[in-house]
Amino acid sequence: MQQGGPVRSSGPPFAPPVKRSVTIAGHQTAISLEPIFWDALRRVAAHEQVPVNALIARIDVARLAADPAPNLASAIRCWLFDHGLPSQL
Repeated sequence: MQQGGPVRSSGPPFAPPVKRSVTIAGHQTAISLEPIFWDALRRVAAHEQVPVNALIARIDVARLAADPAPNLASAIRCWLFDHGLPSQL
């Protein structure tokens, strides 16, 4: 994903969440995210050359450091939003 560039999903921008199972620190968990966020996660992971699960685990570590810690799906959405904004705004 390019910094500041729009994230384009192959589907419509307004779609219901899709639940997927991921492994974080050896534990399986289910996360529900809209397709546009799954697409953004894949793009960032590919850009950083890490598996999607590893990127989610990194976001989870940052999430747990927050007080109060948000739920994981919210943390992923916020992280992606923050990651995609140009610093010049």
